Amino acid sequence: MKATGTKARAARLTSLTDDVYIVPEDAPFRGRLQFLFSQIEKEFEQLYLENLQLQDKLESVIAVNNKETPPSHEQQQQQQQLQQQQRTERAGVSGTGLGLSPATLGATPTSQADDVGASLLASTHKSLKAKLSSATGGSKAKASNKIKAQTSRIVSSFKNQTVVSSVVREFGGHKDGIWQVDAKMGQPIIGTASADHTACIWGIESGRCLLQYQGHAGSVNSLKFHKHRDLVLTGSGDGTAHIWQAAVNWEVPKKGHSSEEELDDSDEQVEDRDRLDTLRTPLCEFTGPGGHLSVVVAADWLSSMDQIITGSWDRTAILWDVETAQPLQPLTGHDHELTHVSAHPTQRLVVTASRDTTFRLWDFREAKSSAVSVFQGHTETVTSSVFARDDKVVSGSDDRTIKVWELRNMRSALATIRTDSSVNRLAVSSGGIIAIPHDNRQIRLFDLNGQRVARLPRTSRQGHRRMVSSVAWAEEPLLNCDLFSCGFDRRVFGWSIIMPKDN
Repeated sequence: MKATGTKARAARLTSLTDDVYIVPEDAPFRGRLQFLFSQIEKEFEQLYLENLQLQDKLESVIAVNNKETPPSHEQQQQQQQLQQQQRTERAGVSGTGLGLSPATLGATPTSQADDVGASLLASTHKSLKAKLSSATGGSKAKASNKIKAQTSRIVSSFKNQTVVSSVVREFGGHKDGIWQVDAKMGQPIIGTASADHTACIWGIESGRCLLQYQGHAGSVNSLKFHKHRDLVLTGSGDGTAHIWQAAVNWEVPKKGHSSEEELDDSDEQVEDRDRLDTLRTPLCEFTGPGGHLSVVVAADWLSSMDQIITGSWDRTAILWDVETAQPLQPLTGHDHELTHVSAHPTQRLVVTASRDTTFRLWDFREAKSSAVSVFQGHTETVTSSVFARDDKVVSGSDDRTIKVWELRNMRSALATIRTDSSVNRLAVSSGGIIAIPHDNRQIRLFDLNGQRVARLPRTSRQGHRRMVSSVAWAEEPLLNCDLFSCGFDRRVFGWSIIMPKDN
């Protein structure tokens, strides 16, 4: 899970408190914080509804003024001012100014909890007030020019849209936000890790949950399938990583229900929920002496599949032996909490990302020693770093950029992609297409040269309604699904993406 701070988002406020250990005598303080966070979330929900109304008005204007005329110089300047204003507003909505940290969410005296809550509420009301004042200020002529400039920009963004994409599958049923999604190679199933303390295996064809893992005592922050066996690796806010058996029952119940109904809390669905296969005991648990002292935010299998790597808020990553469940080597050096770990698909290489604005490359190809290289280039938290083809690494950050690096050159990036929102756990396809999930609910596709490929549609009928936290490519299309995405709207989408022949 991402440490808070520059990424204290409203969508996460209700679940982040579950990921920090609090001793029993401090339970009342934790309850007080959760109450304050719920109040803040209500404020953001109201703001979100207002934004939807404004978006509907803008779309109606676009329908009338869809002439694709290039903006004048004055309109371009006004457009830039509008974009800067939108960035400021978006920063307020996403909570980047709230200044939370893992320590803030720890055991806090009641007075301090009230101070934190008051500060959060004040920041929220301030952003709302700024939004309302900016919406009503200015003359009608100036507002009209801004809308025309924005309309021209939106129209031009679709001129080169050559990729056909649409939602073909939808999965729902988790009770809280979903941190990560992963696709199983060779089987029509996907896995999800959620802040509701569970992980689920879903059948792509049926859209229902085939197996629910309940072995963790905290938010499940990451999930990775074993390449060749029916095993799953998960990392959790309870400070542990688990390997568990992912053998699923493919038989459909006599009365078919959607996955959301199977996990629903309504009384009439109690019997159906009881049919859901659940698992509570792991095959292997990675904890104990030499293990992590805080939240395990991510975990991954090494290419040999006999070792795993875990990353934690305790600022370390650990290399573990799967057979013995014992730590082999701690990886230290980051100055702040880790946010992501990823292993190379074929070589004994690992990258770790951190809030210290860097990511590190760890080389275990030499049995006697390991080498480390530090990649610097981002100005804020590095939220994810993954390997790509041709010895490249792709990193995403809260500084709203994605950078493509070559393993042999850590001084400067080969390409930099600039966007308008923070980047979450991205994924790179075998063909070299980067899928980028954003805080602003968008999913964008770029190639490794930094050229834009597409932006996936987001309307009232398809697409995420809250932060998109993770994406995962299917190595081979699974029932017409090429890409999967998950977010804090508690939904998972399977996307069909038809690329042009030249890509």
